[in-house]
Amino acid sequence: MIEPSNPFFDTWSTPFGAPPFSRIKSEHFMPAYERAFAEHEAEIAAIAGQTAPPTFENTVVALENAGRALQRVDDVFGQLVGTDSNDTLLRIERDISPRTAAHWNKVRMHEGLFARIDALYRARESLGLTPEQTRVLERHHTKQRREGAALDPSKKQRLAVIVERLASLGTAFSQNVLADEQSYTMELGPDDLAGLPDFLIEAAKAAADERGIKDKHIITLSRSSVEPFLQFSSRRDLREKAFRAWIARGDNNGATDNKAIIAETMALRAERAKLLGYPSFAHYRLDDAMAKTPEAVRGLLEKVWKPARKAALADRDALQALIAEEGGNFRVAAWDWRYYAEKLRARRCAFEESEVKPYFQLDRVIEAAFYGAQKLFGLTFQPVDVPVWHPDVRSWEVRGPDGNHIGIFYGDYFARPSKQGGAWMSTLRDQEKLTGNVRPLVLNVMNFNKGDPTLLSFEDARTLFHEMGHGLHGLLSNVTYPTVSCTSVLTDWVELPSQLYEHWFEQPEVLRKFARHYKTGEPIPEGLVQKLMAAKNFDRGCQTLEYISSALVDLDLHLLPSAEGLDVNAFEKMTLDRIGMPEEVAMRHRPPHHTHVFSGGYYASAYYSYMWSEVLDADAFAAFEETGDIFNPEVARRLYQNVLSTGGSRDPAELYVAFRGRLPTADALLKKRGFLDATAAA
Repeated sequence: MIEPSNPFFDTWSTPFGAPPFSRIKSEHFMPAYERAFAEHEAEIAAIAGQTAPPTFENTVVALENAGRALQRVDDVFGQLVGTDSNDTLLRIERDISPRTAAHWNKVRMHEGLFARIDALYRARESLGLTPEQTRVLERHHTKQRREGAALDPSKKQRLAVIVERLASLGTAFSQNVLADEQSYTMELGPDDLAGLPDFLIEAAKAAADERGIKDKHIITLSRSSVEPFLQFSSRRDLREKAFRAWIARGDNNGATDNKAIIAETMALRAERAKLLGYPSFAHYRLDDAMAKTPEAVRGLLEKVWKPARKAALADRDALQALIAEEGGNFRVAAWDWRYYAEKLRARRCAFEESEVKPYFQLDRVIEAAFYGAQKLFGLTFQPVDVPVWHPDVRSWEVRGPDGNHIGIFYGDYFARPSKQGGAWMSTLRDQEKLTGNVRPLVLNVMNFNKGDPTLLSFEDARTLFHEMGHGLHGLLSNVTYPTVSCTSVLTDWVELPSQLYEHWFEQPEVLRKFARHYKTGEPIPEGLVQKLMAAKNFDRGCQTLEYISSALVDLDLHLLPSAEGLDVNAFEKMTLDRIGMPEEVAMRHRPPHHTHVFSGGYYASAYYSYMWSEVLDADAFAAFEETGDIFNPEVARRLYQNVLSTGGSRDPAELYVAFRGRLPTADALLKKRGFLDATAAA
């Protein structure tokens, strides 16, 4: 019997060159990684070992073309670990993450390679490069320098050890959070369903069925499960139980506890920054961001914190009054906030979430997201049969206004035990033109509770539009070089397309067209649309504090010059006390389960970037509103040309000015969140 070949060693003849998921088995990854590492090392050695003087073509272009086999393996492996993991894949991840870090250390610290890049960088103004080529050269030089290529050998050696260890710690952190989320279920008996709407009861039954727990209802630690439970359950004891389990992920003093991992991570990050000449990791990380400095980040966060806190405290008092009115003799706690906020919204805004949800069927919200893309950019989405990694995954071919193929878009929308929590966008192939007109394979991942049909909350629907915005950033990329393709941009710029696209979901024009009752097909009542618009900023104070507190704890941790003796829980409390965090409000992400920050370095000391991008997105949407047409074709054209198609090929500030004619101020954000009056009062 002939053993089947490893798919990673073959040319993929699948439609659109999509990964052949049915052929890819766990045992294929390690041999594929081994070969890909070796190929990439040989390619780097060949580039660095040339006797010919460095040119853009023989050094930078060659570097852009190197490592393609490794990229292909990495893209597929990362996708499967995130969305359909198993014990074998998790073992491979624990093994491969430090080896991948070690491999990239060799590349980024390669003395000969850096010498060639540095020579080109110093002469860049005389090379006759295009703006995109100049940016690509600058990004390679910046990456090499920031990874330690210019350090002396002893510092390089220590830095390599740090980076490899951080990779192992990041993997352990994320797997611990996943394990805590997978292992916890709260079983609900008939008396435990009090207050829960039908859609949540159905979702709780589906979650039990998926885990083989027949004829039961369970709440899991998926955000789409636990947050609605906290919102609707009238059982205060069960709300507290679910809430405490939710905030204790990674903080359980057991085998999956992340506190020691955080302490070691912080110590290594601080040491890494010092080796590279920075006073703290935050200074190092932000030096390669739009914000540039910790002071700029803190300035924005604290400017918004003050009016948000004032609004949240006023809402807290209103919730406490509501409890007293109902005869309660307890002080509002964090596990009460969503429940009584829902009651307060019903009173203030004259509607409840349960009235709205029947109008937001998943398929209709997807259709609305596609409609926005068609109106703005002329895109069409047609279902297409390509290999997928799970039966729930959907796929569409995306075509442009001229009918030409743009890319493939995958949607993986449902929560399952094998899937990491949260929502994200990624790619299985990026757009580029270096090796021909390579079109992207873009995917959106969410964790909605599967139902028949699946009904979304207003926030769930907003999340879908958010990830679709990232998806458009990937689909509409139109650059030559892989290094600056798709979402390969600075962290505090990457959230602009996603947060900007959320605005279209909230528009009455879109709601009237797509928000239809899942049973009757009737459009959402005009009165309810107006109530939704009037209530956009309801509870925004609490939501803002949840986010900013997480961002400030992240920033403060990474400003530590040393993490010696770090007690992360004590540090968290100290920061929250300093900023005046109301004890009735919980952080959106506590450090022990903040995977954005500790499962890798991308958002480390950069969780603020969502708010930095929100300054941009609030001002950017105003460009449409000012014309009186939220789909204004001229503004959409400028958005495409200067934001969505450009990837990282130009400086973000330059791109924004080209789109808007100026840089924004925080006033647009304060107005969007309903805080301008509070700011004036403060």
